[in-house]
Amino acid sequence: MLVLGSMPGPASLAAGEYYAHARNAFWRVMARVTGVPADAPYRERCAGLVRAGIALWDVVAECRRAGSADHEIRHDSVRLQDVAGWLCRHASVHTVMFNGEFAARMFRRHVQPRLGARGRALRLMQLPSTSPAHASRSEAQKTAIWLAAMRRAGVAPVARAC
Repeated sequence: MLVLGSMPGPASLAAGEYYAHARNAFWRVMARVTGVPADAPYRERCAGLVRAGIALWDVVAECRRAGSADHEIRHDSVRLQDVAGWLCRHASVHTVMFNGEFAARMFRRHVQPRLGARGRALRLMQLPSTSPAHASRSEAQKTAIWLAAMRRAGVAPVARAC
């Protein structure tokens, strides 16, 4: 499975780590999936994703934007990652989950058409953004949606400790 975000925000870029903003729910959600605590060192969290069969990347390689929100991305400045090439090299990936609407839209518009039959065979799942900027749902609601999607994709959350 591949989880695609849009573009790391300023906190993530400064830390050199995905989802580094303390209020982003991503690592707390993934802790429920992998069993690796959200506050574990970054390498351990990433290793937990690998053990669970989850790859993590972004659709956008670089762009200009005024702040950290996706709607602030200047579309004329976007340079995409080679997600199509990556997916072709990783044929075992059958599901792509999008962390938010922007990542899903960019993938469907720019990546999926380049994949042909491979792109049509992928299970695409747009999920609510784990960003604190997207407050239309609570973190508990986002977590429930993400966990249900993971189960549908064949990734079962680890059992919680007593």
